[in-house]
Amino acid sequence: MDDSIRPLDLNLWLDVDLIRQQNFLKSQFISILEAVANSVPLRDLEGISPRVRSSKISKGNDLLGLPYQVLDVVRDFDSVDGVNIRLLNWFGNGFFVSILMGKNRKNPILQLLQQGFSFGLSENKWDYPDLILNKNLSDDPKIIQRSDLDFHLWIKSVEIEKDPKATVASLCREVKKILSMLELPSEQSRN
Repeated sequence: MDDSIRPLDLNLWLDVDLIRQQNFLKSQFISILEAVANSVPLRDLEGISPRVRSSKISKGNDLLGLPYQVLDVVRDFDSVDGVNIRLLNWFGNGFFVSILMGKNRKNPILQLLQQGFSFGLSENKWDYPDLILNKNLSDDPKIIQRSDLDFHLWIKSVEIEKDPKATVASLCREVKKILSMLELPSEQSRN
């Protein structure tokens, strides 16, 4: 049905409790992302990339019609040797951690597979519907090594606990594990 002729759902529009409940939940997740961002000192990120920028939280209301929130941790999006860790909270679909690396960046395939990550096969590194909903992913090291994409993208789903503090602790552990896998040799991190 054409949305322009579809009747307005006035009951939903006037459901103050539902709207407040969703906004409160969004606020709780933003607080979780802020706590994770604040748990990672900039000096730890400098060992991952010489071009590191401070963490950033973004949010939107329409990823296939659903709200989402993103925390980018390293924010070096250089297509050759950059790296970024992204936490994606996609309402209705789940919570995901992704790692984006430039094509010349060392790709720790076995370590990431052991941590439960899958390699993204989508030609668009931002195509979350393709990666998550269509599962355009691989866990096969041979397929991953043969990938001719201009980047390495890893993604995994993360279970969220009802207790916000437990969720923050779990996500912080996840980010720290990733940082230890991506650390550059000391001479490269100073360049």
